Amino acid sequence: MSRNFGWTLHGNGKTPAAGAVVAPDERLSWPRTVGIGMQHVIAMFGATLLVPTVTGFPVTTTLLFSGIGTALFLVITRGRIPSYLGSSFAFIAPLGAAQADGPAAQLGAVMSVGIVLAGIGFIVKFAGGRIIEAVMPPVVTGAVVVLIGLNLAPAATSSFEAQPLVAAVTLLAILVVTIAGPGLLGRLGILVGVVIGWVFAAVIGQIDSVKLDAMAEAAWIGLPEFRGPTFDLSVILIALPVVIVLVAENVGHVKAVSAMTGKSLDDLAGDALIADGLATTLAGAAGGSGTTTYAENIGVMAATRVYSTAAYWVAAATAVVLAFSPKFGALVFTVPSGVIGGATLVLYGLIGLLGVRIWTDNKVDFTDPVNLTVVAAALVAGIGDLTLTVGSVELGGIAWGSVGILVGYPVLKAVSRIRSR
Repeated sequence: MSRNFGWTLHGNGKTPAAGAVVAPDERLSWPRTVGIGMQHVIAMFGATLLVPTVTGFPVTTTLLFSGIGTALFLVITRGRIPSYLGSSFAFIAPLGAAQADGPAAQLGAVMSVGIVLAGIGFIVKFAGGRIIEAVMPPVVTGAVVVLIGLNLAPAATSSFEAQPLVAAVTLLAILVVTIAGPGLLGRLGILVGVVIGWVFAAVIGQIDSVKLDAMAEAAWIGLPEFRGPTFDLSVILIALPVVIVLVAENVGHVKAVSAMTGKSLDDLAGDALIADGLATTLAGAAGGSGTTTYAENIGVMAATRVYSTAAYWVAAATAVVLAFSPKFGALVFTVPSGVIGGATLVLYGLIGLLGVRIWTDNKVDFTDPVNLTVVAAALVAGIGDLTLTVGSVELGGIAWGSVGILVGYPVLKAVSRIRSR
């Protein structure tokens, strides 16, 4: 086998050998590697661009830092974990709740989450991965993911109600393509649905003409829009529970790739958290959305049996190049509220169900009164958006629900053990 740029050529470089996979340190021929890398770009596109569309962050800046973040991830994990770092949906709810505080405060919150995540990564790297399971068992992690996903359900329905016909067409397209679409198309249901919704809205005249004019006037090539953060404690506290989601997603990604490649990568869990933490910190420092590992790209790897990190370098480079097109960013901002409503009606629910999946995969026992009562209280606080002020700091449902279960679960578990003795 020949070795170029750190990757060993797999077999004849054309297709994976029978029953084999292309390992992270291998690659196919460069034309095929570029093609697979472009598939990864398509897979991450819909989700990564939907986050800045919903939150109002600069699209091209978000795209730039997702590409840079991916490259950083590949370097820190030493090319052993194939992953694309795209925009995290978990940030949508806290950023939406903090919209009135302004973009600078939102960026400060994103940056703070990244710093904490990187700190957890260093702890895991030196203490071992079991510390995560001890501090955040599945019952806790699942509850936080559920309440983050469903906290913004009213925002999704409000956007839907603003343009119900456009939203219904978008939702129907997403459902049909996701369920009936063959192969990779089925994994791009959200992106395809958004495109169909946009075209339908354009045909019936439901797209803001001012935004269309701005898109027409935007330059094809230009610098992304950079912004700086400020740090507001109340906004930071709203966003910090997102750390739990990012930890769960990163560790889950490492385990999924380990299972698919047949190679244990548990020793890299800490490095993955550090990399995502630094990527999120960098994005928050300059105007981009927080990042996370992407399940969409796992789907591409499962379909192609190609886990080569060379393809992810291609994807990262492509994202960086697209980030320098203001016209592309202006196009994304023409997406009307009805399209966002149709898409987020599915997306927010999917985030919530990810938490339910954490419970089912780990066989969480809800006949246990500790699990049952603590989760019940946390979910109602989060989904009902319980908002209380402590001193000068106002905290919303995500913060109260997350703090409630993070503190309440170990305390009540200890009380239960004492009682049983």
